Amino acid sequence: MSLYDYPRYYDLVYGSDWKAEHDFLVGVFTRHASNPVRRVLEPACGTGRLMFRLARSGFQISGFDLNEQAVQYCNRRLEKHGFQATAWIADMTDFTVPKPVCSAFNMINSFRHLQRHEQAVNHLRCVQQALRPGGIYVLGLHLCPTEGMPVEGESWSARRGHLSVQTDMQLVEQHRGKRFERYKITYDVWTPTRHEVLEDEFTFRTYSKTQFEQELLGEIPELFIQQTYDFGYDLQNPVEVDAETQDVVYVLQKR
Repeated sequence: MSLYDYPRYYDLVYGSDWKAEHDFLVGVFTRHASNPVRRVLEPACGTGRLMFRLARSGFQISGFDLNEQAVQYCNRRLEKHGFQATAWIADMTDFTVPKPVCSAFNMINSFRHLQRHEQAVNHLRCVQQALRPGGIYVLGLHLCPTEGMPVEGESWSARRGHLSVQTDMQLVEQHRGKRFERYKITYDVWTPTRHEVLEDEFTFRTYSKTQFEQELLGEIPELFIQQTYDFGYDLQNPVEVDAETQDVVYVLQKR
């Protein structure tokens, strides 16, 4: 049973850090795009936890996702806050936009759901075709370190009103040669009237620094790495990606 089918829960689990991400994105747009940022796109937008907040900050925002329930949730939320419903159903590996955008973003590892090299290449090609020259793609992902100890699990909790979710994510299988890692994730959900447990599994494609920066980006010459940060979202402290880096936000710019 997938959390993607429970948009309200998903939005709470993955949306609690929205302000840090929002402020970081606004700063990145200002600092790194060659031209003023107006139109912004979110591939794999999910419930639109950042879309309506960026719309409130004055951006023309749009996004897409494969999950119909998430897209409906996102559009209802946009309309609730007085904005147009600009989310649609589409595939990360095969999409177009009616007008080029100034920036795009994908902040929480959704990119790694693309489990084949060809899918990742197609996604980045679609992104670069959607961007204006000088536009940027802000892409957050976890790398597989080639040195040091990798993080194999994570737990966190989030609360909104009377809804509370405790999330526990554990690595159950990894094969670097075949480029995948499988996670089991458990959500303990509490409301005033019930407690339920949802369990899910998902598989990510793995990337080392070299596999992402050279092997993958080497096939997309229109994009280059403009800057790199970590998940601390500190604009004053960009990071240098090395063999031990695990959390990185790439700012990719279109030539």
